[in-house]
Amino acid sequence: MRILVRYFLRGLLILAPAALTVYLLLSSVRWLNNTFDLGTPGLGIIVMVGLLTVVGWFGSSFGVRPLLVLAERLVGRMPLVGIIYSSLRDLFAAFVGDNQKFSQPVLVKLTEDSEARRIGFLTHQSLTMMALPEMAAVYFPDSYNFSGELMLVPRRHITYLNLPSAQVMKFVVSGGVATIGAPVAPADVPNA
Repeated sequence: MRILVRYFLRGLLILAPAALTVYLLLSSVRWLNNTFDLGTPGLGIIVMVGLLTVVGWFGSSFGVRPLLVLAERLVGRMPLVGIIYSSLRDLFAAFVGDNQKFSQPVLVKLTEDSEARRIGFLTHQSLTMMALPEMAAVYFPDSYNFSGELMLVPRRHITYLNLPSAQVMKFVVSGGVATIGAPVAPADVPNA
């Protein structure tokens, strides 16, 4: 009986991540297809990808940029809408924009007398804009969750990790279960 339970758990370990990944991908595709329903399955997704690409190209043109800046200023002045829009814009820019913020993984010693460390991502190297030049902003993602917390820590407590940021994020989000590959070439300290 014990060996059957072990085989069952091993099968669960093999199939559950694959099945959940397929389920999430299919659910996302189904949602996109229903949202952009053009009568032919998959056509809505193709049209959406094309539309996003055209909007990105159009938004990158020199003549359109002043209009986008003006529109963002107008939206930014709206109560509540401005906060939601700017927060979402900054979040998307942190992951996929030209100025990605979660690209420098760091190890932080939280107190002077503790040997415990926490893995995070440097988002601002110096907080001179807050009159805290010796402090840095570090984002600590939560394990098994899509949230985290931002802490302002003394810069002397930060150790830069020369590791791929995507692998470090996977390591943290998995609760330390995922493995991290070989270190990358030494990184320059970003001017975040």
